[in-house]
Parts: sequence; C-alpha cells; structure tokens
Amino acid sequence: MSEFVVYGTIGSPYLRAALLGFAEKSLPYRLVPVPFGQSKSEEHRARHPFGRVPVIDHDDFRLYETQAILRYLDRIAPEPPLTPADPRQAARMDQIAGVVDWYFFPQVSATIGFQRYVAPMAGRTPDEAIIAEAMPKARLCFAELERLKGGHPYLAAEHVSIADLMLAPQMQILSRTPEGQELLAGTSLADWLERMAARPSMQATGGKRLAGAA
Repeated sequence: MSEFVVYGTIGSPYLRAALLGFAEKSLPYRLVPVPFGQSKSEEHRARHPFGRVPVIDHDDFRLYETQAILRYLDRIAPEPPLTPADPRQAARMDQIAGVVDWYFFPQVSATIGFQRYVAPMAGRTPDEAIIAEAMPKARLCFAELERLKGGHPYLAAEHVSIADLMLAPQMQILSRTPEGQELLAGTSLADWLERMAARPSMQATGGKRLAGAA
C-alpha cells in the first residue's frame, strides 16, 4: 500500500487515536511531528485550516478530523474491522464517538486534563476553580459512557471499534489525575481502560515510544 504521512503533536490524544487505527490495521506510516504550540502556524494551517491535529496525506489525498481518518482507514483496510457489523452496535459506536468529541473532550479533557497536564508544561499553576466547575460535567460523561457501554468488553461491541480508539487516549491521561482516578473507581470503564492499555496498539503509540521514533 502507498505511503501514509501523519502530521501531529506528540502527546495529543487525537493524534494518538488516529495512530491507534494505523496500529490496529498494521498499516505503516511516517510521522511528521508538529511541535507543541505550532498547530496554529501558517505552515500547519496550510494542512488544516482550523489549526488542529492530526492530518494525514495518502499519496495526493489529504484528510483531517480524527473520526474521518479512522473511518477512511477502516474502509481501505477492512481487516480487522473497526466498525461493528451489527447496525445497532455501529450506531452505538457512532454515538459514543460523538460523545467523546462534543462532550468528553471540551468538558472534561480540555478542562481537567488541560489544567493538570498542559498548564504545568507552560509554567502555569492548575486552576482549581476550573477543575471543580468541570467535575459535575465529568461525572455526567463518565456515567453516560458506562451506561452506553453496558456489558460489552469494549465500548460498543465484543471487539474494539472506532469508539474505543477515540476515547482511550483521553481516558488514559485522565486516569493519571486525582479526578480521573476518583471518576473511574469502581466502574466498568476502569476494567475497559486496563483492557485497552494492554493492547499492542496502545503500547506502540505512547508518547515516549513516538518521540523515540519521530
């Protein structure tokens, strides 16, 4: 298969979600790091007009938005599938991926995760008021994700899907915060996260592994 080039900031959960798709499909790619804070640069905006990551080039085809990238990979390399064959499970996958993008990321990852991880990297003290304000929304997100998961070993089905790849990188970051540990305690999401963390794709796409390969 022709070459994939992936542009993204190491440490970004959305970059990692896309790379999980490559790893699950055993598709080779070349990673071009976008340095932290440079996604809004003129150079990167030529790839992604909204200044986000990741972006992929597949020959002369350029694509951004993580869900779109994962669905593209699933269509051009259908084995192993990342979309359940059952229509209801596929719809649940789509629903959970939407929850991740519209609620979990802006209300949980981009608040609690930002304050606990990104702010200290920039030499700032975490804003405890912002974290406290985010906690009710975080509890709602965690409760609803656990309800939607139900008794499945993965979020939407018996096997890993795009929904799992979208959520796992963000959830793993949060699991290292006091708030994330509190929210995960005693939930089936904690078992799910351990199951995901054990997958070769997760182990191959950790920040240290990517930094060494870039």
